[in-house]
Amino acid sequence: MNIEKVNLSNPFEIKEVTEFLAKFELKYDTNIDYTVVIRENDKIIATASKEKNIIKCFAIDPARQGEGISGSILTNITNKMFDQGYFHSMVFTKTKNQDIFRGIGYKEVAQTDKVILMEMGTNSIDKTIDKIKKSIDMKKQKAMIVMNCNPFTYGHLYLIEKASKENEEVLIFVVEENKSVFPFSIRFELVKEGVSHLKNVKVVSGSEYMISSATFPNYFLRKEDDSLIEYTKLDATISGKQFAKKLAITKRYIGEEPYCKVTKKYNEALMKILPQYGVEVVLVPRKELNNTAISASIVRDKLKNGKLEELKALVPKTTFDFLISPEGKEIEEKLKSSNLPH
Repeated sequence: MNIEKVNLSNPFEIKEVTEFLAKFELKYDTNIDYTVVIRENDKIIATASKEKNIIKCFAIDPARQGEGISGSILTNITNKMFDQGYFHSMVFTKTKNQDIFRGIGYKEVAQTDKVILMEMGTNSIDKTIDKIKKSIDMKKQKAMIVMNCNPFTYGHLYLIEKASKENEEVLIFVVEENKSVFPFSIRFELVKEGVSHLKNVKVVSGSEYMISSATFPNYFLRKEDDSLIEYTKLDATISGKQFAKKLAITKRYIGEEPYCKVTKKYNEALMKILPQYGVEVVLVPRKELNNTAISASIVRDKLKNGKLEELKALVPKTTFDFLISPEGKEIEEKLKSSNLPH
């Protein structure tokens, strides 16, 4: 059977794939950069897509399963990743598909009752966690916080300082996904500089496994669709089953979310799932200024509107110094022409 590459610029071809996926209660993802199909009598009987190193939108006509079609189409996708320099791939799929992916070498990262995240290649979640282990004291009682910090504010610092006072060691996982107006490298450094006075706090990368395109794409799109619950459950499960369990983390601190419904749903998932892995979830009221919760979105809004002096009350000096630097000015200009939720 011939595997055909879909022309992503052709609305008719995309419509065909979208309609085929709908039969499986799947939606075609707008971030996809490569799609292939297999046809029989001009009708699609199988399809698979990818976004960078993540396999998405995989479906095969039930009547044609077990004929080796899945292996052929997934091998095509994997080879495309190799050609583009991706030697570690991930797939977010329905739990019932796991045997298909196991058959070509994928291993489980975590799963819920409905979906599973699997991976294959040069990297793995175990390698990522082992790297973190080398920089921490496994004997100390530990708490964790996951933050995007776009950019780092007094609200973030307030939460970290509270955790620092209440625990022997605190790990700050900075979201690595580069879908925020402040790039990861800048956000990471601003957090490190902002907490440098807290000797029991360590700042590490959130990697591909925490709030990423693979585990929680809705976070960056602020989408409240029917996949949101499964994404929040999966990300929370990875946090508990993998990171907390293997790094001896007993607490996770989260801030109350008065503004964003997606983050609020995520918090609810964390409070339900993490205790199952022996992790206490500590929900902390947001730090306020003039009866308004300090948030990175407010900081970005003021930066966008050139209200630099008002930022001094919202961000640490390290963040403010960056915002008025030439590099910070570039981000300010980017904000003025952007409507990104992050």
